[in-house]
Amino acid sequence: MSGQPASSSLVCETFTESDIEGAHALSLQFRWPHRSDDWRFAAAAGHGFVVREGKTVVGTALCWPWGEQGATLGLVIVSAGQQGRGIGRMLMERLLEALGTRMTVLHATEAGEPLYEKLGFRKIGLLHQHQGDSFTAPIVEPPPGERLRPLEPGDTPRLIELASRASGLDRSALVPPLLDVSRGVALVRGDTVRGFALLRPFGRGHAIGPVAVAADDGLHMQRAKALIADRLAANAGAFTRLDTPDEQGLGPWLESIGLARVDTVAKMARNGEPAHDPAVLQFAIANQALG
Repeated sequence: MSGQPASSSLVCETFTESDIEGAHALSLQFRWPHRSDDWRFAAAAGHGFVVREGKTVVGTALCWPWGEQGATLGLVIVSAGQQGRGIGRMLMERLLEALGTRMTVLHATEAGEPLYEKLGFRKIGLLHQHQGDSFTAPIVEPPPGERLRPLEPGDTPRLIELASRASGLDRSALVPPLLDVSRGVALVRGDTVRGFALLRPFGRGHAIGPVAVAADDGLHMQRAKALIADRLAANAGAFTRLDTPDEQGLGPWLESIGLARVDTVAKMARNGEPAHDPAVLQFAIANQALG
């Protein structure tokens, strides 16, 4: 496993905060929507590697360990002018070496799937990206006996529990920093939080996610729609993005209210796959890198 790219003009090093602006410029080459702040948030939550030619960032790849056994991987980019030189594979090998035997999840474009398959990943699902600014925020009533309310500081442990059970990944290190930059809503029955949704600045506007709901009584779709509709109403007229797993079947409803599906990527995993709790479902992820 090579520690450096084949060309002596290329250097691979640990990704640091000083690489954020260069990484942002690289992602703009591919019209990725990420702001510098989105890169900063992602880098603070994880670690990774950067390839430079001189002072120019020409490749990036980051990963995020979650708990003792899981991880996600993303923000894998190689400059168009440097592709075909093995940079992407080298970056991936460096990350996978660091992650060891952890179960690791990533979201892959069709072009990226062959490389990831060679590195031991297999396709386990699909993720649909919906977005728009001309949506209708419908009124969706919660299930009987449940109500929406703003998140409270004491909710954090329950939100971590729901997010972890829904994703199959330990979210104790992700939910608190997300809460710091989000406007969230909870769905409660009595004193028990049965679901939640976060809305935060991201990319071209805002993103909704994660959205996680209890699914032990067959009313999970109603819960998810009530939470998402509430966050859409809070962001009316502004560009909003939501990435939803295919298996939840939320896409037709999102399209019916004006959030068009603009992309679909493969969900892939290595060293097993996330152990989701079927009693809690995830209807939107935080983003494609963090899961």
